[in-house]
Amino acid sequence: MNLQPGIMQTLRPQNPVAAREHAHGVRPMEVADVQSVGRLFNKAFRRKNEEPRPDLLDYLDRVFLKNPGYEPDYGSIVHEDGAGRIDSALLALPMAFHAAGRRITARLLCAFMADGKAGFAGAARLARAVRLSQPDLCFSDNASPVSADHWTTGGGFMLPIQSLEWRRTFRPFHTGFNRVREKLPLARHLPLSPFLKPADLAARRRFAAFTPPRPEGTASIEAGFDEFFACAGRMTERFAIRPDWSRDDLLWLMDTAASNISLGRLHCKLVVNGQGVTIGCYLFFGKPGEAAHVLNILCLEGREFDVVGQMFADLAASGYAAAHGTAQPFLMNALMRQRQMSFKHRGYFCMVTRHSDIREAATRNDIFVGGLASESWSRLLTDFR
Repeated sequence: MNLQPGIMQTLRPQNPVAAREHAHGVRPMEVADVQSVGRLFNKAFRRKNEEPRPDLLDYLDRVFLKNPGYEPDYGSIVHEDGAGRIDSALLALPMAFHAAGRRITARLLCAFMADGKAGFAGAARLARAVRLSQPDLCFSDNASPVSADHWTTGGGFMLPIQSLEWRRTFRPFHTGFNRVREKLPLARHLPLSPFLKPADLAARRRFAAFTPPRPEGTASIEAGFDEFFACAGRMTERFAIRPDWSRDDLLWLMDTAASNISLGRLHCKLVVNGQGVTIGCYLFFGKPGEAAHVLNILCLEGREFDVVGQMFADLAASGYAAAHGTAQPFLMNALMRQRQMSFKHRGYFCMVTRHSDIREAATRNDIFVGGLASESWSRLLTDFR
């Protein structure tokens, strides 16, 4: 992999500013740090001041230190205080991208954590290290308002459409109950299922909007890795900024995503026309009776309506209560034509780059990101509670 200068290269002693950052304790995360980072993760995101479980340690090691594109210059960084204790960390995942005519290594910035007020200074130095690196491309798909302010202060920008989540409802009573369970886990033990199914059946008979119409002449076909890999290359090449996955990169990414069984089983389906020609595909997690978590929707240019319509018709017929995913500019017209569709802010999709042409392409929406090319598949968002 041809790598451009990365974060840690700006932290090496030959750079005077970087040397000061290095002296202040910013360095690449190492295997020996995983235990401390896992404990920091529990404290920052799970509000538990306890040692991390072995499965969390294994996940941190496998995803952030043993991924196929790992290089210390592009990986996670930590900050050590004066006593040598890790008080803040920034998890980062390298991803190969094609951007404005060249291949670069982008960095997906994931969990940014600090040990309370004691780690604020270290967290600030980590953020400064990223800014000083003048990256080809760094991005995060779920930044908080405070984090988004830091991104823009440091020269970054926000993608407003990708900061939205769409949701399409098929079974309103199951959908409502699932939302209650998310907020009140004890509600999952309520014996309501026998009542929800007939209520949804009556609602679907009374209101046609809960049953998406199937586009004429389209069908969904269960597919595997090879089919998705072929679609990913062919159906994203129209974008100036897009993932540049090798076969090994994508295989690792899909295998790692599939381990997030809390979201259900990972499915890939092709959309074919009446002649059996593939016009798109979609990748999603699903548990029948619950919401389908759509990662990526791919399609040939001009077939957005057919692919989106077929996806919703298939998910509804397969028994899912609803479907949700990240909004994408090229799909917005097709999504907004759907009934029982809503959009909500889910977190800021922020980016920073030192290249003006990459910034211009991203701000004019000539970009394909999200799903596998983001953090939405990660167990760190849904698991290890």
